[in-house]
Amino acid sequence: MKSFKIILLALLITGCVSVRVNYDYDKTTQFDNYKTYNYYSDMNTGLSELDTKRLLNAIDIKMTAKGFSLSDTPDFFIDIKSSEYREAQRSSVGVGLGGGGRNVGGGISIGIPVGQSNVNRQIIIDFVDENKKQLFWQAVSESNYNPNAIPGEREERLNAIVEKVFLEYPPKQ
Repeated sequence: MKSFKIILLALLITGCVSVRVNYDYDKTTQFDNYKTYNYYSDMNTGLSELDTKRLLNAIDIKMTAKGFSLSDTPDFFIDIKSSEYREAQRSSVGVGLGGGGRNVGGGISIGIPVGQSNVNRQIIIDFVDENKKQLFWQAVSESNYNPNAIPGEREERLNAIVEKVFLEYPPKQ
C-alpha cells in the first residue's frame, strides 16, 4: 500500500509539472550488464551548487529504487549538463487605426507583447560506459524554470524532472 501511495504521489507531481523528455540510446546495449554508477568528478552541470546537490540526490534515490548502487569503480558514469533559455512570447495585443472614404484609405497596426517570456531549462543526462568510451543512453528534459523559486519549490521541480526522465529507463528494447 505504501508503494502505491508513493507512485500516486509521483504521478501527481509529474502531472502538475510540465516536463518534456526525449530519449535516445544505443540499441546494441545490454542494459542488464550495468549495476553500478558514479558521476564524473569534473562535471559542470550548469546549475547552482545547491541545485546540483538537489538533482544528484534525486537521481541517487531513483537509481537506488531501480536497483543500482553508487560505486567508486562503476560500470558507467553519469554526466549532466543544463542550460536556460527564454521562450519567445506568444501573446500580444493588436492596436489598429484605419480610415477611408472616397477612394482614400490607410491603416496602421501595432503588436504589443503581453506578459513576460517564459524561462525554460534544458537538462541533459548522459550515461557513459568509460570502458567502451561511449555514450549508451541519454535523456534531454525541458521544463519551465523559475529562477526566483524558494528551495522547496526547486527541490520539488528537480524531483519531478528526475521522475519523468527515469520513467523510460531502462528502455524497452
